[in-house]
Amino acid sequence: MSAPNLSNTNSLPFLLVGIPGLETLHIWISIPFCFMYIMTLLGNCTVLLTVRLDASLHEPMYYFMSMLAAIDLIFPTAVVPKMLSVFWMDEREIAFEGCFIQMFFIHTFTAVESGVLLAMSFDRYMAICNPLRYTTILTSSRTTQIGLLSLARGIAVMIPLMCLLTSLPYCKTRVIPHSYCEHMAVVELACADPSISNLYSIIVATLLVGSDSIFITFSYSMILRSVLRLSREARLKTLSTCGSHIAIILLFYIGGLLSMYLQMFTLDLDPHTQVLVADFYLTVPPMLYPLIYGIKTKQIRKQMVKLVEQCVGLSISPAD
Repeated sequence: MSAPNLSNTNSLPFLLVGIPGLETLHIWISIPFCFMYIMTLLGNCTVLLTVRLDASLHEPMYYFMSMLAAIDLIFPTAVVPKMLSVFWMDEREIAFEGCFIQMFFIHTFTAVESGVLLAMSFDRYMAICNPLRYTTILTSSRTTQIGLLSLARGIAVMIPLMCLLTSLPYCKTRVIPHSYCEHMAVVELACADPSISNLYSIIVATLLVGSDSIFITFSYSMILRSVLRLSREARLKTLSTCGSHIAIILLFYIGGLLSMYLQMFTLDLDPHTQVLVADFYLTVPPMLYPLIYGIKTKQIRKQMVKLVEQCVGLSISPAD
């Protein structure tokens, strides 16, 4: 195929299948995804508003939680509205540029979230293991710089991948057997060798996730060693504070690895199972994170209840 024809082909839109094999159930499948998206918007917006309005929460730990909440608004918003339009109105068409923009947002903010989780583990390490230096090292401006650095890192590693992917000729079928522009599903449509882009994505994912996981594990192992020296009451209080962070970290990394490996290796699973796992990874954790904050973080829980009381005019007495 000539270069002009390849260029013309790449300007054509893709078609999203939705959930392969379960197209007749799209309306019913859309209900939990719509519910989760609404809960995600409400929960994460409440966290952002709570931290913004309460001056006592203007500390690095809560700033990092706010960053995580902002990321978890972007994640599902990049995917769910288009997914629901496929489920509800059978609007399967997505522009060539729009497909890669969606992919860019998903992968960029996956990297950003990993960086923020690393920053949160460092924050807890400094607060517990070096409390006297905590306020001098983790100032508000430095917290902002860490957040911007995580964002810059995510963008920097994704731009080369997007250039590699968009330069490939997509002259096979335009049908993506997925409910969003999932990386592996799109690459399989290329009629040129995608080994360079695949190698780059594997190296970047391994370096980012591997290095972040190592440092996070180191931070919490040092925290655990320090906690064991404390009194029982102080130990329980510290573990309760870190519990929400650890739960979020496990949910993010285990869910991400499961979704990635299921896309890379079929394992004799039905296509709809692989797609549903990937869809739930992008929708369930962002919905659960605010609930984890509310359950595990006492200050956030109290202020969220106070905010709800002011909004609905009720008096709620949260248990400590």
